Amino acid sequence: MRRAFVIVLLATVAVGSAAAAESTWEIDPAHSSVQFSVRHMMVSNVRGEFRKVSGTVQGDETDPAKAKVEATIDTTSIDTRNEKRDTHLKSPDFLDTEKFPTMTFKSKKIEKTGDHRYRVTGDLTLHGVTREVALDVEGPSAAVKDPMGNLHVGATATAKINRQDFGITWSKALDGGGVMVGDDVDITIDVEGTKKK
Repeated sequence: MRRAFVIVLLATVAVGSAAAAESTWEIDPAHSSVQFSVRHMMVSNVRGEFRKVSGTVQGDETDPAKAKVEATIDTTSIDTRNEKRDTHLKSPDFLDTEKFPTMTFKSKKIEKTGDHRYRVTGDLTLHGVTREVALDVEGPSAAVKDPMGNLHVGATATAKINRQDFGITWSKALDGGGVMVGDDVDITIDVEGTKKK
């Protein structure tokens, strides 16, 4: 339910490319996904995704720690492969997409944690609440040039957030203990970035 978060991995995109000066990478929505998983009734995991995401990474490719990442996710594009559930997730009980149609992420810090591994920390605004979120990023891939001469790179990020931190509190107690919906949300973000000419 909040996957948002996303796309931060593009921040590391600059590392894998050649060249040097200020550049802008754009998230390719057709080849990127923001996926999430949350516990259902303490027995299984429900998985879903947000289908519409956009954003950019700007900075000097030789110094990825100074990159700036901004991403926007359309909360109305949530898809869990169940129309009734998606409608409930869009309601005021959860995302309240009529009032909060987007969630955003803005990076504040990028740290190298290993070979092709980074931690991207930034502000995630979801459901009208802003909290600091850290994503563990693997990548980027080596830059690849498509037949039209455009450069592409990819990366994957993971994170865990607590939905209660963003004011999303709906659930129901189960007979014998436990709750209908878990609080922890696991996030996986796969991003492909295209270098803007």
